[in-house]
Amino acid sequence: MRLDCPICGNRDRREFYYQGDAVMLERPAPDAGAAAWDGYLHLRANLAGETRDLWQHEAGCGAWLVVTRNTVTHAIHTVELASAVKEALR
Repeated sequence: MRLDCPICGNRDRREFYYQGDAVMLERPAPDAGAAAWDGYLHLRANLAGETRDLWQHEAGCGAWLVVTRNTVTHAIHTVELASAVKEALR
């Protein structure tokens, strides 16, 4: 798999570090209890199809990226700087 870093260009996936789902999860209150924290930390939907993931270009420019990809076909649809995605949500 290759990712198109907006700063460095097309690179092999081994230069990047997968960080997980780019969708922000609502963090439980500090005193929410063990069940709420267990769910927050460990229980995630693992759906087949299009996902938005957070990656870091660890062996390159260090940029944080939001990668939209299909987990069934392995097609990469978009690679955006996370900072640009965050600005668009404001």
